Amino acid sequence: MTDPARDPREDLVNHLGALRAFALSLARNGATADDLVQDTLVKAWTNIDKFNPGSNMRAWLFTILRNTYYSLRRKRKREVEDSDGVLSGTLAQKPDHDGRLHMRDFNAAFALLNDEQREALVLVGAGGFSYDEAAKMCGVKTGTIKSRVNRARARLAELMELDDNSKMELTDTVTAGIVAQQSAA
Repeated sequence: MTDPARDPREDLVNHLGALRAFALSLARNGATADDLVQDTLVKAWTNIDKFNPGSNMRAWLFTILRNTYYSLRRKRKREVEDSDGVLSGTLAQKPDHDGRLHMRDFNAAFALLNDEQREALVLVGAGGFSYDEAAKMCGVKTGTIKSRVNRARARLAELMELDDNSKMELTDTVTAGIVAQQSAA
């Protein structure tokens, strides 16, 4: 119990040893325990008006420390350790505007293809159908679909001024599927 006439802040230092021992028993790590004690003292100091003079200061401080510890544990459960920055490097995302500009160019070039070429690209590229399946759907031979897809990809590359070394960064997976394999075909 503390003296009600005395400023409670003066009594904080008397509980440091007990606070550190309690923090060590919870955290099992000296550095974390020291951080917990420091956070507890800062919280107690800034919220001293909430302490009831004449009540048990140690119990109040232990409650603050315990709540701080469990808040830290809940926070750390949601965090991922990434000291070398490898994980955060994989989370980076390029801005979408380049993809939108490429998409606009692609749509303009795609519209210039003849109907058979567009149909073949949509079925094989975007639809994911095999050449045989696309041929059956269109009522033509497999070689015809392969030829239409190859010519359509070549024409798109020409219209979009892409060569074998050009890379086109798209954010749209359907478009990427249609334009993919241009150098392989």
